[in-house]
Amino acid sequence: MRCFIGIDLGSTTTKAVVIDEHQNILGRGITNSRSNYDTAAAIAKQEALVNGRFYLFRQALSQTGALRDSLDAFLAQLERDFRLEQYLEQLADLEATCRRNVETARFGDSGPAVTVALGEVFRRLADEAAALFAPGARRKSDFFRDIAGSQYLATGEAVAKEAGIRYDFLLNVFDRSIIEVENRVYGDSVKRHLLAALDRTFRAMPETADRSDQVRAPIKGMLDMEMEETYVVGTGYGRARLPFSKEHVRSEILCHGLGAHVMYPGTATVLDIGGQDTKAIQVDPHGIVESFQMNDRCAAGCGRYLGYIADEMNMGLHELGPLAMKATKTVRINSTCTVFAGAELRDRLSLGEKREDILAGLHRAIILRAMSILARSGGVRNEFTFTGGVAKNEAAVKALLALIHENYGDVTLNINPDSIYTGALGGATFAWRAVVEEGKAIEARV
Repeated sequence: MRCFIGIDLGSTTTKAVVIDEHQNILGRGITNSRSNYDTAAAIAKQEALVNGRFYLFRQALSQTGALRDSLDAFLAQLERDFRLEQYLEQLADLEATCRRNVETARFGDSGPAVTVALGEVFRRLADEAAALFAPGARRKSDFFRDIAGSQYLATGEAVAKEAGIRYDFLLNVFDRSIIEVENRVYGDSVKRHLLAALDRTFRAMPETADRSDQVRAPIKGMLDMEMEETYVVGTGYGRARLPFSKEHVRSEILCHGLGAHVMYPGTATVLDIGGQDTKAIQVDPHGIVESFQMNDRCAAGCGRYLGYIADEMNMGLHELGPLAMKATKTVRINSTCTVFAGAELRDRLSLGEKREDILAGLHRAIILRAMSILARSGGVRNEFTFTGGVAKNEAAVKALLALIHENYGDVTLNINPDSIYTGALGGATFAWRAVVEEGKAIEARV
């Protein structure tokens, strides 16, 4: 099967999208961006291809009718079991790396005790792993560093206290090891993990065991089928660092404009608020960019700004929107400058303002800045498509709807649940056009 891949290397996350010859989206993948951009691109691409396998599993199993009404539950369990297999391999890798680093660390007479404590920490982490991927389990992140880090810190503190060693010794070993582990790509393990996950799923859902052969055959068939990386196009904040030639790179503006057009063919204006920048784009009926504007000087009013506010308030980034939605009034915020945001936030709190009211004001301030960029690009035309990670923030969407209506009247506002992949989708579409419409057949493997 020929596949066309788009990779969007952002400042905070790297996204990938895989489409087929008919421009159907097969899979999407995301990972946290890091200093090693080659690895971030490779992991996001691998995640998209794995996601594509599940798409193919669904198609194949639907045709056989083997699972009937259990198909959705079975595939959901299979994916959880696959993620568990991945996590366990990375956890074992992290333990081995930590043990190597203990040997070169200067812990003096405490070295042997630290080694013993590490063994106990990882034994407990392995015992707790299945619960992290159980049905209904809640995780603040799907990235290995975040999951393992959270578990390691909590468990390590308890073990250090029990063992009578310094907790910072265990922290030191983790900090030295996690970067090394998270920058590894486990592509060769995917098929093995999927097959092991399949066995786990049958054990978890014994009611499907009598159809084991009917299920295994189509899944194995999809695993054996090659997903050929026919053409790859990269874009994003870090596109200059993408590990392939300039011929395979397109600007963020072009990819976001085309990606929004693919999702919503009637799109005329696009607003993308990402981690590092805000883009306002005007496109024609074919998705070709007519004009655009971007934020200048700094990342004020972008995802990084919200991340800073979350840190100041000791909250998770995902918690800001829901709390702001509880506001009974909107506090006026005078600055969206990240440097001064913390000081103003503390001033407002000291004056007795409620956190939710302050957050409502912060979200409105961010959208006001975006409205200024939209006006410079040519204003808002129908249809209007909102993309980027901030599009998932309900308080930002609420503020945007109010200001759009106030300034431009009734306009169709499109927000896709997968809008964070818009740039990667545009890249994949450019890859498809390069081969199908322009006749290029150059591979760019990453």
